[in-house]
Amino acid sequence: MFVEVRSPQGAAITLPGELAFLLGQGVDLALVRDAALLASQEGTEPAAALLRTGLMSEAGYYAALARALGRPFRGSGLVLHPTARFPDDIRLGAAVGAEGEVFLAPPPGAVAGLLAIGAPPSAVFTTPAALAGAVLATAGPRAAARAAEALEVRAPDWAYRPGLHPGQVLVLLLGLAAALWLVEASPWLQLVLLALINVAVLAVIVFRLAAPLLRPARLPERPPPPDPDLPVYTVLVALYRETKVVPRLVRALARLDYPASKLDLKFVIEADDHATAAALAAVPLPARFEVVTAPAGLPRTKPRALNVALPLARGEHLVVYDAEDVPDPGQLKAAAALFRAGSPRLACLQGRLVIDNTNDSWLTRCFTLEYAALFDVLLPLLTAAHLPVPLGGTTTHFRTQTLRELHGWDAWNVTEDADLGLRLSLAGYRVGDLPLSTLEEAPARIRPWLRQRTRWMKGFVQTTITHSRHPVRALRQLGPLGLLCAAAMVPGTVVSALAYPLGIGLAVWHLAAGPLPKGPDALSNLVTATGTTVFVAGLGAMCLPALVGALRRGWWTLLPWVPMLPVYYGLVSLAAWLGLLEWLLAPYRWNKTEHGLSATSRTGAMRRRR
Repeated sequence: MFVEVRSPQGAAITLPGELAFLLGQGVDLALVRDAALLASQEGTEPAAALLRTGLMSEAGYYAALARALGRPFRGSGLVLHPTARFPDDIRLGAAVGAEGEVFLAPPPGAVAGLLAIGAPPSAVFTTPAALAGAVLATAGPRAAARAAEALEVRAPDWAYRPGLHPGQVLVLLLGLAAALWLVEASPWLQLVLLALINVAVLAVIVFRLAAPLLRPARLPERPPPPDPDLPVYTVLVALYRETKVVPRLVRALARLDYPASKLDLKFVIEADDHATAAALAAVPLPARFEVVTAPAGLPRTKPRALNVALPLARGEHLVVYDAEDVPDPGQLKAAAALFRAGSPRLACLQGRLVIDNTNDSWLTRCFTLEYAALFDVLLPLLTAAHLPVPLGGTTTHFRTQTLRELHGWDAWNVTEDADLGLRLSLAGYRVGDLPLSTLEEAPARIRPWLRQRTRWMKGFVQTTITHSRHPVRALRQLGPLGLLCAAAMVPGTVVSALAYPLGIGLAVWHLAAGPLPKGPDALSNLVTATGTTVFVAGLGAMCLPALVGALRRGWWTLLPWVPMLPVYYGLVSLAAWLGLLEWLLAPYRWNKTEHGLSATSRTGAMRRRR
């Protein structure tokens, strides 16, 4: 619906109906005209251009809409009927009040239709933010249950709970019994088993040694789609006790190079996190930012908070960032271009994570090398070969509809990212590489580092349990190479970390004992040879990807720290044993990592401001 109006100079101007009515409510023609022009340039809804770019506040716009339709406006203090529906009422922009009134906050695309037909006599207008807050407050228990239980209810085979299936318990018991029996069995059987284990581990090592041979693909030279062709993009950030990084996070997200009218940025906070809420309130948030308060409930995890916000996402695409992140401003446009050019089976793009506070300690230097190996060397190989990718917990770009079809994140898995990556592969989707970086902050001290890595290892155990319940089905869906890759990247990471001290101890013992003796037969010599090869190749597989990753980034000063990685992986082993213990004692506990503590910043992006 368009309306022709005249400027003070008498010139005829055609305006969209959802903007033209503002002139009758005293809004300046220049502002309305600017919003209409912006909507035309960016190919978006006129009201969205007006509101999300900050040309007019939500309260001002919806109060003007209420006056134009002769209805009252209420910006706060909404009391809804107990049957309020989440997320339906928020998407619809209408909810029934406790006294029978209908609270209306129509989305931008529905305003023109409402102006054409008029508002019902029981309508009371409010803002979308106030309506969403009231619905979440009223339907909180139902929203919390949906966020925590949807995956388990709709796709129980993909959910961590209820944990081990009876078949898995039986296999573990049989495996333990077989191991005890082999201790007493003939040496020949023991040698056969040891040879098979060495060959399997060697296959995984070869994969890591081969990864540096692949050069990562660069972004296509073609320019991204023009602004009118870009889709709406949702940005989700779950925050909990993150007061120190809120100002920096807002600045980083405000620099994203994307049409403001097509950005849907949501901070998700917990209901009892009053400190973070106050920190967000103290920062002048751009109009395209929104704060979603997740209702109280269990488990207290990041994936549960993300599940609360997922039904409210307006974007065709969606990206998850962490609280401490500083993403490359061009990520969203680049991701939109890759999604547009890619197959519909390309469901996710994993960006490159880069540690920025590298010089804080020897631990952060090794962490930087570890991430360089994972995201700059191994990730390009996995994505190019269409193999399963255990996702990083941040800078993961999705097709929103696909994410909803897979029922979001597993709220009970403390490495929801790795779990979702395997679930995408099992569902027939693939992950692509987005070769743009996001700066991250790593723990600089051993205790917080151990807490974070313990959670990761515990989550890998949970993910292994989830996706090993139907191994034959997984083999059919992933293929032999895909299954081997999934096993190497998730349970293999835990098992190798658990066995690392034993392997080092045996190697030291053999070196101290002198030259390796010849075995009495060919099989025993084969076991000794493969064991030695695995040990030497394992050290190479640990260091070579990190070395290549550092060289690709031009981090020459980090090269002397590569020999420290065997010591660093000793700490990884400790975290694996702690993770196994915590999985038994506190499987759903989320070990929170504190951010905003970096003492150094390689790029200056995380330098503390006074």
